[in-house]
Amino acid sequence: MRVGIVGTGAIARLHARVYANIGFTVRAAYDISADAAAAFVREFGGEAVGSLEALCAHPEVDYVDVCTLPNVRLEVVELCARHGKGVQVQKPIAISLDVARRMIETADAAGITLGVVSQHRFDVSSRFLKQAIRDGRLGRILQCDAYVKWHRTTEYYARPGKGAWDVEGGGALINQAIHQVDLLRWLIGPVADVAGYWQLGAAHAIESEDVVNALLRFENGATGVIQASTAFWPGYPERIEIHGTAGTAVVTGDRLTAWDVQGDHGPAPPLSTGVASGASDPLAISLEPFELQFRDFAAALRARREPAVSGRDGLMALELVDAIYRACRTGSRVVPGAES
Repeated sequence: MRVGIVGTGAIARLHARVYANIGFTVRAAYDISADAAAAFVREFGGEAVGSLEALCAHPEVDYVDVCTLPNVRLEVVELCARHGKGVQVQKPIAISLDVARRMIETADAAGITLGVVSQHRFDVSSRFLKQAIRDGRLGRILQCDAYVKWHRTTEYYARPGKGAWDVEGGGALINQAIHQVDLLRWLIGPVADVAGYWQLGAAHAIESEDVVNALLRFENGATGVIQASTAFWPGYPERIEIHGTAGTAVVTGDRLTAWDVQGDHGPAPPLSTGVASGASDPLAISLEPFELQFRDFAAALRARREPAVSGRDGLMALELVDAIYRACRTGSRVVPGAES
């Protein structure tokens, strides 16, 4: 597969390393800074092009990978639709539900593949839990929690647009904890309603939240908690805890670190302590789940099917984030996906 990359910052460099590992080629790159794009292709190969249009129309690009800040999404999807190119966007899918829905509608109308990077669905721990829950090994699910108690430096937020509502769509929840939001919904199912409290700029000079707490009620009757922060020094590996009538599973970082289940007779759980986490360093994460997701996206393009993490999956995660934000603003319980 030949890839065109939009945005050439840190996440694009990580993606380029992944592509090299799996034998894909970075064929072209675009950045609003021509110097940045030129430096990127000197390191990773390909051609620096002068516009989004040129990248999306490039005859040697099979699909476009969007590695920009999340306010740059819809225009790329529209250009890819015009030129018949699949497009994969870095999480979150967008910063507003309206834009996310328009992206999906545009891709559907053009018959192109739209995917969202949510690589933790491909962790061994996540795939094991998905099957174990489907098989009923934890019994009836009672409680499902996600804790993302991370730390980001003052310098991290000094970059233009970081933590801004109109650029990133918010703070710790939409940018750091979006992976756990997606995983909870994927593992447990839809959320009926949420309540929430936040602290805006508690420890950083940003306009959005760097501390947020949400209480969830799932449609299957389970309850849950999401805690997300970038204010807690030195930063601790994220956790997902799932409690059922038969026992408990805990994922720490990207590994299953606890499996305490009564009378369990299924396949052995992949317990491990070799945790990788972006708790204090955004790039201190494993490349393997990215490799699996990017291979799946390429296979989806070839087979003309939806990828494992589609635009609609990205929208559902964003609906839950949006509901938590509205609950924090209003002090009311909010139904995800309902019109604000």
